[in-house]
Amino acid sequence: MRKRSNMIVYKFGGASVKDADAVKNVAKILGEAQDEHVLLVQSAMGKMTNHLEEIWRAWIVGEPTDDLLNEFRSFHHAIAESLGIPAELLIPVDELINELGETLQGDPGQNTALSYDRVVPFGELVGTRLVAAYLEHQELPIEWLDVRNVIVTDSSHRSANVDWERSKQNADVVAAHYEEGVRKFVLTQGFIGKSNVGNTSTLGREGSDYTGAILAFLTNARSLTIWKDVPGMLNADPKWFNNTVEVKALSFREAIELSYYGASVIHPKTIKPLQNKEIPLYVKSFVNTDHPGTTIAAGTEVKHYVPMYIFKPDQVLISISPRDFSFIVEANLRDIFEALTSSGISVNLMQNSAISFSVCVDRDEQKFERFRELMQMNYQIRYNESVELLTIRHYDEKTVDQLTDGKEVLLQQKSRHTLRMVLRQNG
Repeated sequence: MRKRSNMIVYKFGGASVKDADAVKNVAKILGEAQDEHVLLVQSAMGKMTNHLEEIWRAWIVGEPTDDLLNEFRSFHHAIAESLGIPAELLIPVDELINELGETLQGDPGQNTALSYDRVVPFGELVGTRLVAAYLEHQELPIEWLDVRNVIVTDSSHRSANVDWERSKQNADVVAAHYEEGVRKFVLTQGFIGKSNVGNTSTLGREGSDYTGAILAFLTNARSLTIWKDVPGMLNADPKWFNNTVEVKALSFREAIELSYYGASVIHPKTIKPLQNKEIPLYVKSFVNTDHPGTTIAAGTEVKHYVPMYIFKPDQVLISISPRDFSFIVEANLRDIFEALTSSGISVNLMQNSAISFSVCVDRDEQKFERFRELMQMNYQIRYNESVELLTIRHYDEKTVDQLTDGKEVLLQQKSRHTLRMVLRQNG
């Protein structure tokens, strides 16, 4: 077991800082924290990432952005006014908003992924500056940290990969913000980093959970807590399933399986850094902070898990066959995956037979047309639209019968613990 620091990491998503009352609740949670050092990782406030994506789209096509920028400014100023933050503490907030405005006056260039990373991270930067100003106004011992001085990535903009060796060298940047024996909070941003050539980069949508895990790993933190608007991790998304059950504990292995299949509570990349150093992850409710929530940790063995359901609607099932009716062999798989990669398509499920290879993917007409263009000379492409992908972890036959009633099973994969089905409504 590696020696732990005296630090814990808290991650707050957009919903937990969506308005003035939510920000006050964050301060309340921090006031209840008994640990000396808390490192806070915060997402953009409310729906500001969506709003900034709208600004970015207007910018790259040459449409006016002034009104959208004013909405961004007004949103944050309204929250600051409701919180009673003095004007002098808001200077860093306004400086960042002005910097965004100056960026939008320039040329976005031809690299749309790079231009995205020049605009969208201002949600995290401005939001954390505002929350830091409020915490300072409340006389909490807070310091703001630019996470770009810690997390180094490659230049794969919009979905950057962490340069772990270079990031490890920056771990002292976090430690330098704390004093031995002095209770203190440091607030930083999720979702963003700095590329190895010095540009702001992003880790992919919903990447703030991953940031929390990265920083926990780099600092040898005692734990990572992800604060959400649910009591803990549920066995299914209540948007799709009734009578959901709270899961009290999971092993790292089980959590990795669920995130791989698409469980929405945990970002898929979050678990691995924690597992590597056996850092426990807690999923807790910022609405009911006394509720124990879910613990994900090493050595957590649960003999009987309840069935867990992961549902992906609006899928396309694609079947690919060689035009000469030859068997699917390694060379065919190479062709297929090169075309999938070139088209930007991620595969949710795959299965092969003697003369065909099937993949289930998220529906995206532009990407699908690109894939079909690349494959149509040598392969026949057939597909079913508007299908559903259902994954049941720890399934039982009664549950399967209930969930498939009135539906046609187009494809099925079954192992000891996991059942995956591509379904289509009958009629």
